[in-house]
Amino acid sequence: MTSAAEKNRSPEAWARAAKVGPDLEFEGNVGGREDLVIEGGLRGSIRLPENDVLVAESARVKAEINVRDIVVRGEVTGNITASGRAVIEKTGRLIGDLSASMISVEDGARFKGSVRILRQP
Repeated sequence: MTSAAEKNRSPEAWARAAKVGPDLEFEGNVGGREDLVIEGGLRGSIRLPENDVLVAESARVKAEINVRDIVVRGEVTGNITASGRAVIEKTGRLIGDLSASMISVEDGARFKGSVRILRQP
């Protein structure tokens, strides 16, 4: 499967993912075996440990997140655990703790919380 970092370079790869559209507000627990693009609002928890998540610029997420890879372009309030890579792009905002095997925070991104580097198996 293509990693979130590789998908980041290829918008077409994200086109195949499940989506919370820009005009949707979702409250609850998300789990399953699909990649996810969040463009709207989501409050609850996201448990996709074998899959990737893209938080689009328009997204407002308040959730505990457990994924393989994540790219944050929008706003996330809550803790993120990524077994692989976590990328906070320049438009991204994270208020919460971040645990991942690889972490990238671009210039201009906003981040308030702690960082923990996980060992890859």
